[in-house]
Amino acid sequence: MNLIGLLCILLFSLLAERYWFRWLVFSRMARQTCTDLYSRLANGELGAAALMRLMAGQGVNHPIHQSLCCDLRLALNQRMTIIRTLISLCPLLGLLGTVSGMIQVFDTLAMNGTGNPRLMAAGIASATLPTLAGMAVSVTGLLLYSHLKSWTDRKSEQVSGLLTEQLISMVSNQRSQMTKDA
Repeated sequence: MNLIGLLCILLFSLLAERYWFRWLVFSRMARQTCTDLYSRLANGELGAAALMRLMAGQGVNHPIHQSLCCDLRLALNQRMTIIRTLISLCPLLGLLGTVSGMIQVFDTLAMNGTGNPRLMAAGIASATLPTLAGMAVSVTGLLLYSHLKSWTDRKSEQVSGLLTEQLISMVSNQRSQMTKDA
């Protein structure tokens, strides 16, 4: 049971960190990535051809743009594999606890005999408790993980478009600012 408790703390700490990333960090990180791309554009690293494709609405198919998109995708999927592994480990540890508890019940029955059914019922009840705990942690973690995974998959698909959209917005704002100044 102690091992399941530690696993539960670790699992929900990782899930809380991913939700914190979702609500507070991701949008800031996407804006920072867009700013980095924009500064590279201003320095001429992307080139005039990439700027023309961007203005024509064709997007930027440039290694720098792809690298920044890849960085965002990696940040989105960080720790998801560990979370999935911990979720699948919980019921197995619960089952291990039940098997070891049943071994203790059988040892008690061997020492005291089968004359006391209350002793046997109490032993079986305490032996099944780890399975219940493992399943409860696993199901709760699975619900949170699946919600987070669907958001992560959706954002992962939208990353390139989101980055290009923010970049177009920044370039058009700069272009309108330049026309106001002129």
